Amino acid sequence: MYVKRYYSFWMTVRWSKFSLIYGFLYSFVIILLYEITNIPFSLPWQPISVIGIAVAFFLGFKNNSSYDRTWEARKIWGAIVNDSRTFATGILSLPSSNLTFESKRQLIYRHLSWVLALKHAMRKEKSWEHNLPVNKLNFIPSFIKEYNDGVYMEINKYLSEEEISSLKTKSNIPSQILKNQSKEIGLLYEQKFISDHKQVWLHKLIGNLYTNQGMSERIKNFPFPRQYASTGLWITYIFCGLIPFGLLDIFAESRVLHYWLTIPFSAIIIWTFFVVDRIGDYSENPFEGGYNDVPISSIARAVEIDLLEMLEEENIPEPYAVENGFLM
Repeated sequence: MYVKRYYSFWMTVRWSKFSLIYGFLYSFVIILLYEITNIPFSLPWQPISVIGIAVAFFLGFKNNSSYDRTWEARKIWGAIVNDSRTFATGILSLPSSNLTFESKRQLIYRHLSWVLALKHAMRKEKSWEHNLPVNKLNFIPSFIKEYNDGVYMEINKYLSEEEISSLKTKSNIPSQILKNQSKEIGLLYEQKFISDHKQVWLHKLIGNLYTNQGMSERIKNFPFPRQYASTGLWITYIFCGLIPFGLLDIFAESRVLHYWLTIPFSAIIIWTFFVVDRIGDYSENPFEGGYNDVPISSIARAVEIDLLEMLEEENIPEPYAVENGFLM
């Protein structure tokens, strides 16, 4: 996630440079053919502008819907942060005479494993996402290392070898960790280490974690409907393809440079529409690890730091640093 106040102008241009270059070249070819052939193939601007209005409305709808997915993802992970702190505080508040500190530590460790496992589950590649392969993320090298190391590199220090071996045979690691956590709480209740009220409260909290996980998986595993994404792209192509023909009709009346002014103005308009389309396109999938996605790695690390400090551990990891203005 980019965390500075603004992208610089040149960063924006580099991110969308191909739309500008192709728009310039396309307009140049149209004007060159117009110059060579002298065929009056210009079009009136009025019907083209009507198409442009329709494209603008559609792109506005697409971008709003894409932003909703990103904002919902951020709210989900904000709830995970709150529930994590609540869970750790609830465990540590249990009377020491009933439950040893080591048992409390293991419960909190397992919860940390769930947060980290969910983070890695959200980073798995999907066919409709953009950053394939992941090594294209040149601006966030620490993310590439985290991705290549995998989930077990992070959770090995928090779970027993027996539990890790069991998880390796499962397809949904976060769900299995929550199941193990629920079973452990049930066992502690049977052994009279926790009260009836606390047992119900903890299971309700685990239910909240399952809900957060399910909502996160819904965004990850269900793409923005392809008909909206595809239609927006194609109608943008159609509109942008007509722009030089419409501007020819306008600039041919000029006594200075005549229709050659069509080239820069067409390129700028084409670039503008494709930039707007691309913003929505990259907001559809907020867990890819791209520059504008929800920084779930940093959020998970913040949870890890908070809970380890509650346990008064000594070896506490550092927060992820901002790299080139980006937070992963």
